[in-house]
Amino acid sequence: MKPKQISEIAKSIGIRHDEIETYGSYKAKVSLSILERLAHKPNGKLINITSITPTRLGEGKTSTAIGLTEAFAKLKKRVMLCLREPSLGPTFGIKGGGCGKGHAQIIPMDDINLHFTRDIYAIASAHNLLASMLDNHIYRGNGLNIDINKIVWRRVVDINDRSLRHITVGQGSRSNALIYESGFDITASSEIMAILALTTSIRDLKKRLSKIIVAYTKKGGPVTAKDLKAAGAMAALLKDAIRPNLVQTTEGNAVFVHTGPFANIAHGNNSFLSLVMASKLANYVITENGFGTDLGAEKFFDIVCRLRLPGSKEILKPSISVLVVSIRALKLHGKGGMANLKHHIENIKKFGIQPVVAINRFPEDTNRELEKTKKYCRGLEVDAVISEVVTKGGSGGIELAQACLRAMHSHPSNFRHLYNPEEPIKDKIYRIATQIYGAGSVTYTKGANDDIAKFSSLGFDKFLVNIAKTHLSLTDEPKRKGVPRGWKLKIKNVKISAGAGFIIPIAGKIQLMPGLPKEPAAERIDIDDEGNIRGLI
Repeated sequence: MKPKQISEIAKSIGIRHDEIETYGSYKAKVSLSILERLAHKPNGKLINITSITPTRLGEGKTSTAIGLTEAFAKLKKRVMLCLREPSLGPTFGIKGGGCGKGHAQIIPMDDINLHFTRDIYAIASAHNLLASMLDNHIYRGNGLNIDINKIVWRRVVDINDRSLRHITVGQGSRSNALIYESGFDITASSEIMAILALTTSIRDLKKRLSKIIVAYTKKGGPVTAKDLKAAGAMAALLKDAIRPNLVQTTEGNAVFVHTGPFANIAHGNNSFLSLVMASKLANYVITENGFGTDLGAEKFFDIVCRLRLPGSKEILKPSISVLVVSIRALKLHGKGGMANLKHHIENIKKFGIQPVVAINRFPEDTNRELEKTKKYCRGLEVDAVISEVVTKGGSGGIELAQACLRAMHSHPSNFRHLYNPEEPIKDKIYRIATQIYGAGSVTYTKGANDDIAKFSSLGFDKFLVNIAKTHLSLTDEPKRKGVPRGWKLKIKNVKISAGAGFIIPIAGKIQLMPGLPKEPAAERIDIDDEGNIRGLI
């Protein structure tokens, strides 16, 4: 199917010509003024896409989200899709691109997977500007009395490069630069990425940027971007990146692709602004969270679904949640496969919403295996249908779309959060660990206890909790499959994203700068003499 002009896509969903800035024929930036124009409209129904504990290859959440959107459109429903922007790290690494597969893709795929509208570069530039201004402040006399051994703001780049994890900056003459140990993280892990995904306005963006903690003084006090007078310039670099990006599915349905925080190290969801905008433009909004219910979905419910636009009392309330499962993932969990599926179903229900199970069909699946899984879900009073959107597009998701509509009608949402932000930090961690992960208890190193004591004394104890752990297991050990019981979640240390508004307990081994695999996806990517890119998936 030939792509539609992006102006036509905008018009089809109710966006005016003067509310878009086109980037070529098939992508555009969308004005935030839409939010004011449509503020009086009720929110559309929000459908959350999550999964069981995934394998390293992923279980098809993005393809399911795209195909379900196309299926809703085939049923003549006014629908929009909201997705995260792919990072170059996974694109050139293990996972490949993030635009779906087969007949369930968003386009222009090459652009979205590569440089797109340069949002990620803007985030990296704002992040690294702050690092530069921090170094310059110390070099110019250190009027804030910063302890050089307590600098916590590193630099970022959007390429997997393990050699940059730990470096020494400022090598050379001491008269030219400040010398200290630092490193690079991947741009998706930047607090600025999280801030952009959670911000509610330009004013809110500046306020959040100003709160970023970059270091501590010799007396232990926090040093912020506001102290360095950097927030204004950083916000200026992000003036276009704050606006959602509009693209389309292969069947010509509207999609917002905006922000890309990872779910194992950040909150793993597309921007709040794009979700609210879509909910005013469409009657049904479909959005995908990173990884399983224990990471992306929990953070979506407990972090994103607490936000409000300025002057509004409304929060986003999911209507249902689609839980993606594959037969191959169930097999990789061994005898614990069905138990893992049940655990994730129960996780969704704890937030007061009804799950619908989408069985993402692969060619090797047998009818017996598929029917067994459907029967198991029916025994849990949950509808389960086979999704064939990768091979059939929207037509392969009609049954899934109908199941979603039935669930929204028969099980009205009673959405609720898992914890109260007013609870002590350890109580919030314990609640997530025991109720969502299935842990028996939580242990803390001395460093983690010291971190919590410090953040509590600084007034950050009411912050939300964003636990960083592996996505390959419900536990903090990636090789433990199924649903382990009686295990201990081990918190090694605790970080803070003061601008994003959450603390980050670190459980297990988490890399903020991934490395490339033995055979990176980059080896398969090429461009021909006519400029056509090959090998992106």
